[in-house]
Amino acid sequence: MMSGGSRGIGLAIGLAAAREGANVALLAKTDRPDPRLPGTVHTAAAEIEAAGGQALAVVGDVRDESSVDNAVAKAVERFGGIDICVNNASAIALAPTAELPVKRFDLMTQIQLRGTYLLTRACLPHLRQGTNPHILSLSPPVNLAPEWLGKHPAYTLAKYGMSLLTLGWAAEYASDGVAANCLWPETLIATAAVQNLLGGDEAMGKARSPEIVADAAVEILARPSREFTGQALLDVDVLRSAGVTDFSRYGGDVLEYDLFVDRT
Repeated sequence: MMSGGSRGIGLAIGLAAAREGANVALLAKTDRPDPRLPGTVHTAAAEIEAAGGQALAVVGDVRDESSVDNAVAKAVERFGGIDICVNNASAIALAPTAELPVKRFDLMTQIQLRGTYLLTRACLPHLRQGTNPHILSLSPPVNLAPEWLGKHPAYTLAKYGMSLLTLGWAAEYASDGVAANCLWPETLIATAAVQNLLGGDEAMGKARSPEIVADAAVEILARPSREFTGQALLDVDVLRSAGVTDFSRYGGDVLEYDLFVDRT
């Protein structure tokens, strides 16, 4: 069960999981195409099925409790249970505090915090009965360096909140064998958000493809849930631990680190 997934990193994760034979249920608002953002929940589901998986597209709002409950119920009805919950849906606005509209603050906290909480909470009864159950949130290690605390505090709060919830669930459900981990890219990733909000073509030229995050996600989700939990990980570290040493296929000769990742 995944929030979002119509495009970008979420879709890449869905496709990578499908190639491993997974069933993928998507909860997203994108019922119709947006001229600024390619892809809908329906086109994503079609791509996932073409990649070898089974897909269920549910149009809904991750911020709405009844919408989330409906999506989870449909996923259980279609696939017989839920083994994985991926918290992918997110909103981004990087304006400084004095310039950030309150409605943007509300949107980010409602999607990242409330949405992550609602979807995971609805999935938990099924995860606790699942096979190798995992919660995976697309959120960063909690970096308290002043550089990051002082930049876009509202967005930082929303993303760190996802991480804190996830690490909390790792501790809360350890005895049930439900893993909970966070995954974040080391570098910028070539998505619509980077194109539209983080620097356009120049930033896209310094980004890796979404497949690097997807491959790292699949690696995490394949690990034993009772043994691999409570971690906030970068994609490259996950892949290195799996023996990957060459990242050139993911693109980018000159790369730019992502938000919340310290320059080394």
